[in-house]
Amino acid sequence: MKWTLPNILTVLRLLAAPGIAVMFLYFTRPYADWFALVLFIAAAVTDWFDGHLARTWKQVTKLGTMLDPIADKAMVVIALMVIVGYSSMSPWLVLPATVILFREVFVSGLREFLGDTAGTLKVTKLAKWKTTAQMVAISVLFAQGVFEHYLGMSTFGLDQPLFEEIMAGREEDVLGLRWKYQGMIWAGNLGVALLWVAATLTLITGWDYFRKAVPFLKD
Repeated sequence: MKWTLPNILTVLRLLAAPGIAVMFLYFTRPYADWFALVLFIAAAVTDWFDGHLARTWKQVTKLGTMLDPIADKAMVVIALMVIVGYSSMSPWLVLPATVILFREVFVSGLREFLGDTAGTLKVTKLAKWKTTAQMVAISVLFAQGVFEHYLGMSTFGLDQPLFEEIMAGREEDVLGLRWKYQGMIWAGNLGVALLWVAATLTLITGWDYFRKAVPFLKD
């Protein structure tokens, strides 16, 4: 095994995946949301860098080729699990998250079954766009969690009528509730929409891989 810089970045991204869940075990919110958001974005950036450096420096290795898709899937699966478990948007996220998780398991099963012929299911450009859409959607949903928790902290002790007066602009917004509320709504809606886009791309790429595998599944 060659421990090149691209491979090291890939391994760090793989280790960062469970780190996202650990943030919510050892830190209170909103710090856990912030740490998870920063960790996820940093890992997503390394996803581009390790592949780019490996190709530029001609350091493409079997270890990196094997670990790269595993790291991507681990990041997405664990992040979705955390978001569905902690976000107020969960009812709108369960179905697209299920589609994404089902496809990842299904395609992984296909590749395992095909064995030496798994090269038939090479990563396509659309699959790369799918991964990008997933990571952008998850980043936005983590940001929504930050807005949501800060809004909850700000409204602690406020009664509902006063909160409604502030939101309507009839009371001074000394706590910045309006921008926090609008930020939460915009981030939540955008995150859900992007996750549905990612789920759609996930379905399309999953079907494309299945179609390519069909000739190898015939008795």
